[in-house]
Amino acid sequence: MAAAAAFSTPSTFNLSSATQNPNFPSLPALSSSFKLAPSIANSPIHPFKSLKLNRSTRFVSAAASSPSAATSSASAATTFHGLCYVVGDNIDTDQIIPAEYLTLVPSNPDEYEKLGSYALIGLPASYQTRFVEPGETKTKYSIVIGGDNFGCGSSREHAPVALGAAGVAAVVAESYARIFFRNSVATGEVYPLESEGRLCEECTTGDVVTIELRESDCKLINHTSGKEYKLKPIGDAGPVIEAGGIFAYARKAGMIPSRDA
Repeated sequence: MAAAAAFSTPSTFNLSSATQNPNFPSLPALSSSFKLAPSIANSPIHPFKSLKLNRSTRFVSAAASSPSAATSSASAATTFHGLCYVVGDNIDTDQIIPAEYLTLVPSNPDEYEKLGSYALIGLPASYQTRFVEPGETKTKYSIVIGGDNFGCGSSREHAPVALGAAGVAAVVAESYARIFFRNSVATGEVYPLESEGRLCEECTTGDVVTIELRESDCKLINHTSGKEYKLKPIGDAGPVIEAGGIFAYARKAGMIPSRDA
């Protein structure tokens, strides 16, 4: 069960430290944690192929034209900037992407885009602001802020994929269901970040926010209210997400053959 432990919701990690949390193996150790069958590891097509390509394209094109994407500075900080969408506690995967849309295949670029159009469509009517406007495939909210137990419910990996396909860069929640956190890291679609307080009660949908991620200093800045909030470091999961998911990271680290091999 080492793979499951690898993507549990993290506490605080020091990427440069030789001593890691024993419940979260160092990245090199992941090579022994994941036993990838040759048919999967060497397959020219697998479920994460176009996810990684779509994610990379989205982040690169946005970085060139708008501040809503992830950028890395010389100080090794990752930054997200944009409008936030605020939800409450216990947002389950059926609210994130209802089961009727699970027939969409994320490895198909057209269906991946369509999947994004249904992100958070299962929210109750009390959420009067639509996350994705009717007829659109992308949301204008690049950051989702939630409460406790975000992503609970079934283990569908379509949940973080749908958010990523819609244009979400990061989710900030008080806590996560473990399977949602693991799926977010494994697919590389969104950064699942933990707040140290109930930001869902401090922020409002439409607020302009910036997230700054560093090894030991992570924060969310709400430009609308003028307040700053401390976030828990993403730890060793960060490089996996940055690479585009576990398969992309494994190839980059030489754990499995590259596509060009």
